[in-house]
Amino acid sequence: MPPAEPGRRTIVIGLGSPLMGDDGLGIVALERLRPLAPESVELIDGGTWGMNLLHLVEGADRLLLLDAIDAGKAAGEPIELVDAEVPRYFAAKLSPHEIDLRDVLALAELRGSLPAEIVALGVQPGEIEMGTELTPPVSAAIDALVERAVDRLTRWEAPLAASRP
Repeated sequence: MPPAEPGRRTIVIGLGSPLMGDDGLGIVALERLRPLAPESVELIDGGTWGMNLLHLVEGADRLLLLDAIDAGKAAGEPIELVDAEVPRYFAAKLSPHEIDLRDVLALAELRGSLPAEIVALGVQPGEIEMGTELTPPVSAAIDALVERAVDRLTRWEAPLAASRP
């Protein structure tokens, strides 16, 4: 893929609630990605912002979502959704932030302002219940998730920081 065009806006949004076990995965992954992302990429802790994310989604040319994604696989399995798969997937979810994200994506689509490229990267959660700890399989999958995010951003943007912390 060619280098990013000047003025194109890439946004990464980490989703989830760190108070709901594996649902907090997107926020943890976003923080690990932070030192690796180029300055041109906006990193947003979307938590459970809901409709407050609409202006960010509509303002992006490329949108990368980091989240626990329930696709019925084994806990810790990687999940990737691309473009039209993203709004379809978030159309019927159980977690409160996913219901809000469904509405954000639906409204942006209705208004003709969905980003040109949307990717959701995540892993299959093990448990989504009250608690601040990730389950072991999900925790073990975070570094691979961050690497997948770095790979995606590398394809979209200028090279990422060469050194890793």
